[in-house]
Amino acid sequence: MRTAYAVETIRAAEAALMAQLPEGALMQRAAAGLAAACGQMLNGVGVYGARITLLVGSGDNGGDALYAGARLARRGAAVTAVLLRPERAHAAGLAALRKAGGRTADDPAKALGEADLVLDGIVGIGGKGSLRDDAAELLRAVTAPIVAVDLPSGIDADTGEVGGDAVTAAATVTFGAYKPGLLIDPGAERVGALRLIDIGLTPHLPEHPDLEALQHADV
Repeated sequence: MRTAYAVETIRAAEAALMAQLPEGALMQRAAAGLAAACGQMLNGVGVYGARITLLVGSGDNGGDALYAGARLARRGAAVTAVLLRPERAHAAGLAALRKAGGRTADDPAKALGEADLVLDGIVGIGGKGSLRDDAAELLRAVTAPIVAVDLPSGIDADTGEVGGDAVTAAATVTFGAYKPGLLIDPGAERVGALRLIDIGLTPHLPEHPDLEALQHADV
């Protein structure tokens, strides 16, 4: 059985947890889990020398991708960030990536086309509606597997609705709790292999989830 919580519930739990932690600690937990999952995805070629491209939107979702990219760069990966909104990119995450040897893309389409792995950090669980045209155009250059950060961009986190262009991930790494949109079609069809990273949210979540999804073992 997989249990899921609405975005509003998860936001409240995150706020309660962040009040108990040093600033930035929650994002570092998420980034560590994300980087580890990407390392497993690269098992065939290995992290060292792998070409990893980050699709980075504004806000914390892009920050998760940038911090994970910094961790992978320190392990020897060639990490390139494609910034969809450079002026609104997560400043500390971008600084961490550059300090670790990562860079921003001069030719986004080339960086995406040559990647061994692509991280989708375009929009997070607060995103509504389909992808913007510029993001959808960049996705067409991707040939490598995509790892979605928290959920594939373009999917409604609460309903699973897909209103237009959206990411189809090979794997999705979600943090703290499952979101309903990861378990409900048509969004669930775009999630790929789903992995939940424990960031310490459970004690702050309600006893009763907003959704329960049967798995094969339950049946």
